[in-house]
Amino acid sequence: MRMFVAVWEFEVREECIAEFVALYGGDGEWAALFRKHAGYLDTELLRDAGNPTRFLTIDRWTSQAAYDDFLASAKPDYAAIDALGEAFTVSERLVGRFATA
Repeated sequence: MRMFVAVWEFEVREECIAEFVALYGGDGEWAALFRKHAGYLDTELLRDAGNPTRFLTIDRWTSQAAYDDFLASAKPDYAAIDALGEAFTVSERLVGRFATA
């Protein structure tokens, strides 16, 4: 199956880890927003085994076009949830946008 993924890296404030996990996990507000859009598959939240405040999210979509359509149509909701997450993080970085070969 062809797939597109967006991978983000976060450094989370130690005192906000539970809130971060609730917001960014597969059952969190991000995934709930993604599920409203065609082409969304799932979200995986990974925690660094050696650094408990470092996380990766992997958001899977059927195609880059589906992801780009989501970004274009969900701007206000995306911005609102992103603002919530900023309170929990020290840094956020797009690792990359990847397609299956």
